[in-house]
Amino acid sequence: MKAVVFILHHTSKDRADESYKVIGVYSTKHEAELAILRLKQKPGFSNPKGEFSIDPYELNQDNWAEGFGLGE
Repeated sequence: MKAVVFILHHTSKDRADESYKVIGVYSTKHEAELAILRLKQKPGFSNPKGEFSIDPYELNQDNWAEGFGLGE
């Protein structure tokens, strides 16, 4: 069985600025969803232009092996 964690992010865009926050790492998607419920009314997270996202990541695996593509 593969071990998976769920990473909760929040992205907010105000005018020309974009803010990206990693909120936490959770053992289940449900736990990450509960965190959203706790945070969505708090300053920094209540902006209507903000968005939460939950992404699953398998442990002990390269999740981004492509690089940034600089100079290519």
